[in-house]
Amino acid sequence: MSDLKVENLRRVFGNVLALDGMSFDIPEGEFFCLLGPSSSGKTTTLRAIAGLEELEDGAVQFAGQDVTLAPVQDRGMSMIFQTFALYPHLTVEANFAHPLRRAGASAADAKKRVGEVAELLRVTHTLKRKPTTLSGGEQQRVAIGRAIVGRPKLLLLDEPLTNLDAKLRHEMRAEFKRLHRELGMTMLYATPDQLEALTMGERVGVIKDGRVVAIGTPRDLYQHPPDTYVAQMVGSPPINFLNATGSADNQITLPFLDAAVPAQGVASGQPVTLGLRPHDIALAGEQAGQATRFPARIHLTEPLGDVTVIDVTARETEMKMVLREEVAARLSVGDDIEIAFKAEDLHVFNPSTGARMGNGAAP
Repeated sequence: MSDLKVENLRRVFGNVLALDGMSFDIPEGEFFCLLGPSSSGKTTTLRAIAGLEELEDGAVQFAGQDVTLAPVQDRGMSMIFQTFALYPHLTVEANFAHPLRRAGASAADAKKRVGEVAELLRVTHTLKRKPTTLSGGEQQRVAIGRAIVGRPKLLLLDEPLTNLDAKLRHEMRAEFKRLHRELGMTMLYATPDQLEALTMGERVGVIKDGRVVAIGTPRDLYQHPPDTYVAQMVGSPPINFLNATGSADNQITLPFLDAAVPAQGVASGQPVTLGLRPHDIALAGEQAGQATRFPARIHLTEPLGDVTVIDVTARETEMKMVLREEVAARLSVGDDIEIAFKAEDLHVFNPSTGARMGNGAAP
């Protein structure tokens, strides 16, 4: 059993409360991602789990044991840092073997294990070279190899792709998923990048101010965000937030619409914040089913290859939409268009607390 249970971790640095009741569980073999902005507590959480931070309160349980006060080397974990942290004076082979020799492995066993890991990570050709002669992707693979060579039960990854270019980040995301599938190891991955979290994590924990505020599958967090914070953290481009008012029970009015739109649980005169994903807005002629249509004007286009992000204005309300490139190519800045959305794609939030109230029209 190599499940992880983090309970109410609290860590203070001077006047800064870094962790404030950090809690979550990870079952054995899961790839779990912590998603949060800079200074939200991701790195401190991983360091606390690894035993590199002294906690003011809370507990860490791993593999059925309380390891809150256990020495780093006795926890059965390994950590990969933002920087590769390789020994520049040692060869790749020696970097791989270092943790094995510290653990007392024989030279023969270390050599065998190093060869297995090098083959797994496709870096056998680099074993006699120094880390400084390797590419960024190769250095990252060596850092991974050094972390897994001792067969840890839990692998902690602290923003490991930060220092790689876009192409390498894409390749390494696939590499981490492959390793997780082949090794069956429990992995905890911390990142501020939602693309990394949503493409790799089986579940994602969203962090705010030193605590996890939401946990779910990428699909659940995208389709049913519990509040406005999670809604804007998950999804690219970011969700559109629109101010609206209940015109009657379960009906709302928007400043750019002439007709009311159905919305669950909204009372007459009640102010609400509506969330509308850019991907849920389409040209009126392409929106299938019953849709709410309205005129808008294009004021910015951002081609991204296969899709284009388009900024539009509807009666002074600005929002973003996403169109396929072949559709967007026919449009230009300044064009007047008619766009549409379905009421059931609206997310309804309380404007005072940010808490989710429900969707638009009943499913």
